[in-house]
Amino acid sequence: MKDKAIIFGWIAGLLILISVLWILTAPLQANYLLKSVNNVLILNNDSRRLSEYIQKKSVKAGPLGYWYSINNSMDEMFVFSVFQDGILIPLGAIVTANGKVSEVIPLSVHATQIFKNLPKSILQIYINRIEEGYTR
Repeated sequence: MKDKAIIFGWIAGLLILISVLWILTAPLQANYLLKSVNNVLILNNDSRRLSEYIQKKSVKAGPLGYWYSINNSMDEMFVFSVFQDGILIPLGAIVTANGKVSEVIPLSVHATQIFKNLPKSILQIYINRIEEGYTR
């Protein structure tokens, strides 16, 4: 019984430590993601640029991702990942000021190749959840 309690304590301690590190480094992760997405937009000759990370707390659980404001625009971008054939595909959803997704763009070379084969029904599920979770 004592050995089980010690193992449980170690596992719980590690999970708490990992959770605290994840929470404390979230702004740093968001900053690096902002730079990476802007680099992808530059390489794709897209004139849009992300300007800052927006912390949003939604009432409903939406897909995991990060919200960013777009420079010189009222639109926002939600950066998230989709699983396709066991591989994470980074995507960005451009969300208008009224909370509707106007466009979904792939954010890597591999994502561009896979995006064409991504089932529209799966993509629509993500779009619906993003729109439902959108708060200004």
